[in-house]
Amino acid sequence: MSTGKMIEGIAKSSPRLKARIAGAFYLANGMMYGYADGNVHNKILVAGNSAATAHNILTNGQVLRTCFAVGLISAVCYVMVTLLLYDLLKPVNRSISLLAAFFSLIGCAVGALASFLTFAPLIVMGGAPYLSVFKVEQLQALALLSLDLHDVATSICMLFFGFYCLLIGYLILRSTFMPRIIGVFMIITGLTYQVFLSPPLAAHLFSHVVMPAGALGELSLLLWLLIFGVNPQRWKQQASAAYE
Repeated sequence: MSTGKMIEGIAKSSPRLKARIAGAFYLANGMMYGYADGNVHNKILVAGNSAATAHNILTNGQVLRTCFAVGLISAVCYVMVTLLLYDLLKPVNRSISLLAAFFSLIGCAVGALASFLTFAPLIVMGGAPYLSVFKVEQLQALALLSLDLHDVATSICMLFFGFYCLLIGYLILRSTFMPRIIGVFMIITGLTYQVFLSPPLAAHLFSHVVMPAGALGELSLLLWLLIFGVNPQRWKQQASAAYE
């Protein structure tokens, strides 16, 4: 089946099936993002140490290539989540749902850029003849800079996703076909993601605040979509009222 036919088939699906498909893409995104980001920080990047980072790049090149590919696929999965949730939540408020999708798609684009920044060190440390004009220490510094910029791009990405979570939470609160408590959880998540305005603060609070808040909102939404979907009768009622 071609990609176009698959997307067309999803578009014609029932709202409950769309919600479960969104949940499946959400789960895939979370697993792939966790793999890519975890491996970059645990196996490649040594903060402030360009020589050690360069050594890890040279000895774990395939890991970095995999992180690059997985990161891109993760961004594509979230694009699908965005499009499906836009379609599901537009009966609540089309304009706000469109604005939420706008923030999310920008975040996905920045996330894709962050993935490309994980691939750049492989080129820098690849030993191409034209790079011989640089000293080894300079190449190592450039490789570390690329991975540091990856973290900056990721922080920007999370800011956009924070706005997305806030708007999605509001829409779920206003909906009649999903539990409103999930909307509250998503608003909490969106507010928490604003700590990425200060990357050092976000790094300090990540394991104790950001991750638990993210799990509270995004994981609860993911599981609800995947297991229960939406109430199709109430969705159709709200959609009919919106388009009258």
